[in-house]
Amino acid sequence: MDEVPLALLFAVLVLMLALSALFSGSETALMAINRYRLRHLARVGHPGARRVEELLRQPDRLISLVLLGNNFVNVLASSIATLIALRLWGEAGIAIGAVLLTITLLIFSEVTPKTLAALHPERLAFIAGYYLSALMAVLLPLVLVVNFFSTGLLRLLGVHTQNNGDNPLTRDELKTLLFEAGHHFAPRHRGMLLRLLDLESVVVEDVMAPRGEVRYLDLDDPWPDLLGQMINSSHTRMPVCRGSLDKVLGVLHLRRVTHLLADGKFDHARLQTLLDEPYYVPEGTSLTQQLLQFQANRERFALVVNEYGDTVGLIVLEDILGEIIGKFSDTPTATMSDVHPQPDGSCLVAGSASVRELNRSMGWDLPLTEAKTLNGAILEHLENIPTPATSLLLGGYPVEIVQTQGNVVKVARIGVKLKRSA
Repeated sequence: MDEVPLALLFAVLVLMLALSALFSGSETALMAINRYRLRHLARVGHPGARRVEELLRQPDRLISLVLLGNNFVNVLASSIATLIALRLWGEAGIAIGAVLLTITLLIFSEVTPKTLAALHPERLAFIAGYYLSALMAVLLPLVLVVNFFSTGLLRLLGVHTQNNGDNPLTRDELKTLLFEAGHHFAPRHRGMLLRLLDLESVVVEDVMAPRGEVRYLDLDDPWPDLLGQMINSSHTRMPVCRGSLDKVLGVLHLRRVTHLLADGKFDHARLQTLLDEPYYVPEGTSLTQQLLQFQANRERFALVVNEYGDTVGLIVLEDILGEIIGKFSDTPTATMSDVHPQPDGSCLVAGSASVRELNRSMGWDLPLTEAKTLNGAILEHLENIPTPATSLLLGGYPVEIVQTQGNVVKVARIGVKLKRSA
């Protein structure tokens, strides 16, 4: 090799370093590319995405191809660097050449191209797809031989090499993706998507109107009282009972009676002929399942029963939709009607306020237990009926009982959450 010009050896060495950088960057770009975006681009017909997706379907072959190319050019670069070092410094130059080549490879052929590829994986991966696909077609027999021996070695070590594809995302992982991609969504839209993911973990009992808040028509009441309730009702449907919700006769659609209210012949008996069969659902049904049941049964209104068959509340379709897109009647003042901020940073909160709604609207993280209201959470924590001025720590929040009525906490003061000491 003494007759080969030194300039030509330097040119070949630079070429090998460039090829090494190309293989190193390609490997990082292909491994770092967003697989879900890649899948989307391939589905809409992006040629580069389709080519890269085809390569990634067999990652063992792809890695073997990249490493074959990278190791070949690195070994060749090492040999050429040795020749140049011998020409320049004699045998002492072998060590010098090894050190210089190691530093040069590390900076220009490893760290720099891999950092660039990690920062812009998509752009570089699509470029790499062209030449790697061509190389795969040419070097496939050699790649298969390498894979055969490497797979055999892994099997001897007890490692399974079957490619099971991408693991499906869990709900929590998908929520993390939504948070990370938050700049692509309006805050309200992202909130809707996150609430939709949480819908499976929320049950009917969490969003229903509890029994004490259900408005119903009692056929034991005088007829003038019933007429007044029907005329002044803000609801479209109302349960019709005899005595209490334990004896539901049916559900009345108030639109059916608007033209009869002024009719002197409209009475108890005629009202009962207009009733629909009541639709019951268990209190532990998830909102996702209940939404599907409403759709399948073409219902919008259901009475909620517990494990003993007792009526404990009422749920309508709007309650479930409200969990996804927010309450239809919510305004900033309506949402905060149970919360009154104080100058010292604390808040006076009605005991009837929903713990879930407080967490959502105030950004708190009060513990979610079987109790649905702040009053219930306090009673469950204390295991006793508190008196005014009683203080407790609820999920890290200092709580002071301000007002009680009978066995119920009417108003409580909630302070700023205490930080845990290190």
